[in-house]
Amino acid sequence: MMRESIWKSLDWVTIVVYLMLIVFGWFSVCGASYSYGDADLLDFSTRAGKQFVWIICSFGLGFVLLMLDDKLYDMFSYLIYIGLMLLLVVTIFIAPDTKGSRSWLILGPVSLQPAEFAKFATALALAKFMGSYGFTISQWRNMLTLAFLILLPMALIIGQRETGSALVYFAFFLMLYREGMSGVVLFSGIVAVLYFVLGIRLGEVCMDDELTPLGSYLVLALVLLFAAGMVWIYEQRWKPCYLIVAVTLGALGVSYVVSSYLLPFNMVYVEWALCGLLVVYLCFLSLAHRRRSYFLIALFSIGSIGFLYSSDYFFNKVLEPHQQIRIKVVLGMEEDLAGAGYNVNQSKIAIGSGGLTGKGFLNGTQTKLKYVPEQDTDFIFCTVGEEEGFVGSVSVLLLFLVLILRLIALAERQPSAFGRVYGYSVLSIFLFHLFINVGMVLGLTPVIGIPLPFFSYGGSSLWGFTILLFIFLRIDAGRNRRL
Repeated sequence: MMRESIWKSLDWVTIVVYLMLIVFGWFSVCGASYSYGDADLLDFSTRAGKQFVWIICSFGLGFVLLMLDDKLYDMFSYLIYIGLMLLLVVTIFIAPDTKGSRSWLILGPVSLQPAEFAKFATALALAKFMGSYGFTISQWRNMLTLAFLILLPMALIIGQRETGSALVYFAFFLMLYREGMSGVVLFSGIVAVLYFVLGIRLGEVCMDDELTPLGSYLVLALVLLFAAGMVWIYEQRWKPCYLIVAVTLGALGVSYVVSSYLLPFNMVYVEWALCGLLVVYLCFLSLAHRRRSYFLIALFSIGSIGFLYSSDYFFNKVLEPHQQIRIKVVLGMEEDLAGAGYNVNQSKIAIGSGGLTGKGFLNGTQTKLKYVPEQDTDFIFCTVGEEEGFVGSVSVLLLFLVLILRLIALAERQPSAFGRVYGYSVLSIFLFHLFINVGMVLGLTPVIGIPLPFFSYGGSSLWGFTILLFIFLRIDAGRNRRL
């Protein structure tokens, strides 16, 4: 009776979408890895044949996950998380160097990437912690614990020199926002991206006086104006907001005239002085009115300035040269069609050559002639565009859209915080992979090397996404369990 209720409670729409994505993904791997003269697509010596084996194994894995009691995922969440963290640590020391990273464990004829499985472990740990009795996300202690649970696997994966896989864990902050995290945190993330882009993109561009770096000038000006806006939003007081804006614009206007027509100097010094006065003024308001928000705005301003200059150090001193080039290509600082921009340029050519309906299965010339590097893994979507054209590409994206919308519906109907948090964690990871992978294939985001769910070749990613999804399906199937 219990097993019958599970099958009746399963969300079959999601399972059908999953199967369709798996099938389309396998045909894409066939198209991307096929070489003229290959005799059999199911030959286990080919990538298509190996992927077929991984797919069959993933079906068995999904079935096992559905057969387990959903209480087990809640009960053993922390143990699973600790086990995967230890595996990540071990991987750093015993994994062989593969294309500059140490993230793959060799188990006989099979290679596995633990970072792909750490995603569901982190999602379970977050769901367990946030589903505990009395949890409130507004407490600093809880926020610090959540940050630790997310940042620990990130740090370990970066230790394996897999920056792209580590960045995926930022997706969990989308789930935290749904669960009540302050909008300030999300705003800070957006602002950080804006500061980084302006600071790096315009960091070497000078204004008319040839002494003031345009990137730093714009970012510091935004810091001052954002502070004024936050005073208005959180305190609804016009006078301090007006004073900050008036002093900022007045001082910047006078300094611009002086530097451009009288005595050229670096106007960033003026902005530093303005930022210092801003912090002092906000601290004064905090003490005078006994309002903590003024002090927090001052901390936000200080953090923004620190981020500006630390991001410059991070970009030039921490990132590898090939990672710097990739970001510069996306920001339009360099073209480099023969180097870092080669993958993206060839990918665009392949997608564009597909036209409306594509060249047909196994008929893509760009992919058959191997013009696109990593065309069956990170750049698998270009194969869809070339062989299936605009129609096929849109169809695949619509399938992903159905999956995303279905995950939202399933997450919202969960009776427990554990199920809802885990569901939104799964949703966030799928969204991040989809947007970044398709974006990098189209040249809209930096090439960071993450797979397209259910499409990219590889057993680790396929199994990782299958585990993520089917654990959630099992949790959802138990939502109406009688107590």
